Amino acid sequence: MQLSATELRERLKPLFQENFEKFGELGAAISVWQNGKELLKLHGGFRDARREQPWTEDTIVLIWSATKGIGSACLLHVLQEHKIDIERRVWDFWPEFAQAGKEPITLAQLLSHQVGLAALDRKVNVLYYASVIDALEKQEPNWPPGTAHGYHARTFGFLVDELVRRISGIKLAEYWRNTFAEPLGLDLWIGLPEKENPRVATMYAPKAGKQPEPKDRQSSPPVGRTRPVASSDFYADLATKGTFAHKVFTSPFGLNAISAMNKPEIRALPIVSFGGIGSASALAKFYAILANGGRMDGRPAFASLRRGEQFFSEKTLAWMTNTLTDRIDRVFQIPTAFSAGFMKDSRGARENLTALSGQVSKRAIFGTSPSAFGHPGAGGSHAFADPENKIAFAYVMNQMEQSLLPTEKSLRLVDAIYRRD
Repeated sequence: MQLSATELRERLKPLFQENFEKFGELGAAISVWQNGKELLKLHGGFRDARREQPWTEDTIVLIWSATKGIGSACLLHVLQEHKIDIERRVWDFWPEFAQAGKEPITLAQLLSHQVGLAALDRKVNVLYYASVIDALEKQEPNWPPGTAHGYHARTFGFLVDELVRRISGIKLAEYWRNTFAEPLGLDLWIGLPEKENPRVATMYAPKAGKQPEPKDRQSSPPVGRTRPVASSDFYADLATKGTFAHKVFTSPFGLNAISAMNKPEIRALPIVSFGGIGSASALAKFYAILANGGRMDGRPAFASLRRGEQFFSEKTLAWMTNTLTDRIDRVFQIPTAFSAGFMKDSRGARENLTALSGQVSKRAIFGTSPSAFGHPGAGGSHAFADPENKIAFAYVMNQMEQSLLPTEKSLRLVDAIYRRD
């Protein structure tokens, strides 16, 4: 499909404005790319709750777990450059990892949330990197690796960061800066410099109200259907101490208050699991490279590459595209799917993909193409690449909703992109 910039603006601008008028958005931005070119860029609202600081073109904001996609791409690029296949075992590069029955674990299993290290038995602080790594090394898997998958909400970033350090010799945040952000001019940071703080939008916690996922939701079929969509007690479990979901989202502990993420000293930390800060245009531009075969506007993404040469190889792009696991998620308790480091639409869960935002829908998160992949962030941020149609999308905001998967605010925009009149 070929998008028209004019038609895209006509479709999406009214929906974007409705996010503020009807859906309680405070500040937000959207960016849509195709064939390596930005077709649409919109921003609106405010950076602060007092509505004194307008959201401008250079505003950046916390993207939460959308950072995981950036971190995964860095590790995959490291593997590519060192000619390492994802079926290699983790302990080949990280010997201390081979404890407590983790010797057989592969890089592919680690990248696709199958290793069972979502929750830690040892209480360690998210701010102490070395302590978290030591706890991961000694942790016995939460389930037999490779037999199931479950979202590694907090530990995932530490796992990919440590592998980047072991193989490349530098921290993942530094690798991101040197290899992608600076050469491409991407306004997206994993560890924000102090001088950038004045233009960061303040992040606000979800407003008090009904939980989107009450216990035993959808115990009977919805109207017009013969069977119930997948039931999940995730949000009830998340709020209940002692449950697996609660343990996952407090492993490692710390920074659980949204307000803490607004502190300059916290923004400066390279937290790969949920600490990235950037603009919608920068996030979408990076996904545009992945959607466009490693090229921008028909040229290689980097001047140092020969004309026609891909920055990411076809093999690496296939790692991002091909689903490695698709089943009931041990954490979210609904069907989810993952490739190597990225979330995919689950084949068997078209009716359940928005269940964690309290909706029942056949809508997919990443558009209509089965080749699409990406990673959302808590509260409403969203980004993905669609290699089949060479489309990239990003939506960022600062008023969170009580959801960990994309919400109506961004999904209506995705629907409009793929709508065929």
